Amino acid sequence: MGASFRNIHEIQLLAGCDRLTISPALMQELANTDATLERQLHPHQTTQEDPSGELSQEIFRWEMNEDAMATEKLAEGIRNFAADQRKLETLLSQG
Repeated sequence: MGASFRNIHEIQLLAGCDRLTISPALMQELANTDATLERQLHPHQTTQEDPSGELSQEIFRWEMNEDAMATEKLAEGIRNFAADQRKLETLLSQG
């Protein structure tokens, strides 16, 4: 699932993706644009690389712990998702 977009151009490049998490501000910006949104991704054109090895939970956790930026960005992303969810719930309740 695509997420953590910083502008609508990033979202437009993923048109065709089954699921995207888009902040309320960017949803509003998309709604206000007159540009035609054309599909960029097509399921029949995808390929999947063969993984070079298994990644155990232990290895994942160690590597994640060793990457300070990844650890902080994950935490930041979770906080931002929670904040955006609260905003979306507020917008929906105002109906």
